[in-house]
Amino acid sequence: MSFVQNAGCVWSVAILILGVCLAGCSPQTGPGSGSGEWEGTITVSGAFALYPMMIRWGEEYGKLHPDVTFDISAGGAGKGMADALTGAVDIGMVSRPIFDAEIEKGAFWVPVAKDAVVVTVNAQNPVLDQLLARGLTRDIAEGIWISEQITDWAQVVGGEGGEAIHVYTRADACGAAQTWAEYLGDYSQEDLQGVAVQADPGLAEAVSKDVLAIGYNNLNFAYDANTGRPLAGMQILPLDVDANGEIDPHERFYETKADLMQAISEGRYPSPPSRALNLVTRGKPEGTIKPFLEWVMTGGQQYLDEVGYVPVSQEQLEEGLAKLQ
Repeated sequence: MSFVQNAGCVWSVAILILGVCLAGCSPQTGPGSGSGEWEGTITVSGAFALYPMMIRWGEEYGKLHPDVTFDISAGGAGKGMADALTGAVDIGMVSRPIFDAEIEKGAFWVPVAKDAVVVTVNAQNPVLDQLLARGLTRDIAEGIWISEQITDWAQVVGGEGGEAIHVYTRADACGAAQTWAEYLGDYSQEDLQGVAVQADPGLAEAVSKDVLAIGYNNLNFAYDANTGRPLAGMQILPLDVDANGEIDPHERFYETKADLMQAISEGRYPSPPSRALNLVTRGKPEGTIKPFLEWVMTGGQQYLDEVGYVPVSQEQLEEGLAKLQ
């Protein structure tokens, strides 16, 4: 993989460095260091996929418990897991399944929401109309990101002699890349080929500025938060799940974020690349952390839809709550 720098990287680095203080930025005292469960600073890092939701949860929980403050930063699922396991933060945001090796190191997790990874192309792609009509099969996607046997856009739409595909992937260890690799087959993030770009915003910007680009993004970084439509300069490339060479009516749900969220909820969008999003601690949480996680899985669920997330099943919520007891 080769690496590029772009303006999106500046944004993501700023997020990493600055983090976010919610409900007041008091000096960090550490969860449970005060006299009760309702005071202290909860530190969080990790997946860009969960970052917008965690910001909202921090805001709402801070209204209920003003003495609990939050320091939240995004940096990828790998960073969230590493930070949680080393004690650098209280909670890691991890947008992929938890690995056995991480469980052996003490990873404790609960599922809190669902979203999905989507394929993105530039809105001025030279064969965009054909792409939207035909979609992307898993075999073609594997040929683009894994074997690199699909190298021009004509091949994607069944022709020859087209313009070269500019393939993008993620540079940071992240759940989006791992999830996309798992959809393509028995692969991991390290198997994905392409120009490696740091963070969700960086990858989205790279695709929006490159007419021949193809990439992938988490749901909330592919759609505009205000309009609910794909970000300016980008289109979402539908998945031709049944590989019949066309996007059938039951596969047409990409026009708005709400349409795709409904498809995820109803199981019409495959899993992967839809997936559960997890919050991870080192060992079973105590002090300030436990009641916060309990609230996320109960009262906090009411905010999922408006921020752009899909609930996990009631069974998963109940199992997660039981783990916390």
